[in-house]
Parts: sequence; structure tokens; C-alpha cells
Amino acid sequence: MNISKILSVLLIFIISYANAQSEIIGKWKTIDDNTGEAKSIVEIYKKDNKIYGKIDRILKESDRNKLCKECEGDDYNKPIEGMVILKGLQKDGDEYEDGTILDPENGKIYRCKIWVDEDDPNTLNVRGYIAFLFRTQKWIKV
Repeated sequence: MNISKILSVLLIFIISYANAQSEIIGKWKTIDDNTGEAKSIVEIYKKDNKIYGKIDRILKESDRNKLCKECEGDDYNKPIEGMVILKGLQKDGDEYEDGTILDPENGKIYRCKIWVDEDDPNTLNVRGYIAFLFRTQKWIKV
């Protein structure tokens, strides 16, 4: 195999790896479990080699100034819009896990893992856990 073929394969590998990591970075529309309506835009970003997500915008005008009354600690009574709800996720294969997600409606924090849907790269699966029980939401790329 000549050097140009080796470099081409290496370049494809590097680009594929970078694309896989950047697939989740960006803005995602959350969908309300009960109504099926779009609820907010969450911006997912990388910080210190971990993944975080904050509520960039609440879509329903009447909910924009809501405070997290059920939250504890530093998040108590803070505006939900702008709040960091995904914290400390780390890459493990095609998924990001070992982090947490905050549900600002009830103030509860769950273990979390996220991954891009293999059938639709514009869909992010977001799963929160309590022991062996879990709930998965589908967020849509903005």
C-alpha cells in the first residue's frame, strides 16, 4: 500500500471521529412528553472534555420567566431559561453517559445518557435513570 492510500484512510478516520463527536454539539428542540409540543431549545456544548446542556430558550412565552421552585441547592429559585440541565456526560463509544440531567419541573436529578439515533441523525435520544427505571425522550436538531 502506498503512502497516499494510507494517508487517505487516516484522514477519513479522523474526519469520521470528529463528526461523531460534533453530532451532539449544537441546539436541540425538546418535546413535551404529555402534549407532544415543542417545549424548549437546549444548547449542548463541550467543556473540559465533558458534555453539558443548558436551556437556551423556552418556547412558550408564558413560561419564559419561570423559576425552578422545586430545585435544590444552587439551582433553587433560579430562572429555568439559561439553566444548565445536562452535566458531566462523557463519551463511551457512540453514547455519552455517566452524567446527570435535571428536570426543572420537579427539581429531580437523574443519571443520564444520550446518543444520536442511528436511523435519524437529527434525533437525539435522552435517557434519564432512577435505578433500573428509565424514561427516554427524543430531541430534534434545530
